[in-house]
Amino acid sequence: MGGWVMSWSTVSRHRLGAGRGGGSIWQTPEMLVDVESAWSLSGYLLVCFSAGYFIHDTLDIVVSHQARASWEYLVHHVMAMGAFFSGIFWSRFVGGGVLTLLVEVSNIFLTIRMMMKINNAQDLLLYRVNKYINLFMYFLFRLAPQAYLTHFFLGYAGQRNLGTFLLGILLMLDVMILIYFSRLLRSDFCPQGVPSRQHKDKFLIE
Repeated sequence: MGGWVMSWSTVSRHRLGAGRGGGSIWQTPEMLVDVESAWSLSGYLLVCFSAGYFIHDTLDIVVSHQARASWEYLVHHVMAMGAFFSGIFWSRFVGGGVLTLLVEVSNIFLTIRMMMKINNAQDLLLYRVNKYINLFMYFLFRLAPQAYLTHFFLGYAGQRNLGTFLLGILLMLDVMILIYFSRLLRSDFCPQGVPSRQHKDKFLIE
């Protein structure tokens, strides 16, 4: 029962992040173009909230002794916090932070997928439909924004500034996202060659 409550609370957080992220871009469309300087109060508060969530989740992983099983999450959270802090403390790249949070749209369907897998519901029609929705959402709200931001931040290559630091974080996140995408494809479309995991509560893509 606790796992279901945690999963639905996770879905609620993803919905909040997705809704507020989309709302911030709707209110301040300049964020799509001026990733560095565009700023809005709703976007800034969303970045602050997201950084707080990552701090909380990191402490939860460590305190609950799940660090070894969830080390990928810890690496991701540390990199994400480093990126969000640039918007919180220097008020720069808030637009970039909001764009990265569009990934929460994809995470909603990934969390639903995880809940069904935990309950061995892979044979349901809903799971089969959701896996194709997942593929579409992953492209639209995870790979596409990441590719756009990577192209933007490559303009800072060779410079010694905050943009170069964020480019380094972004490139590492690119690698992680591609690894997650390959896992998603293998797990849902080529499941025969995928080994089972003992600790999968913290992983959306397995």
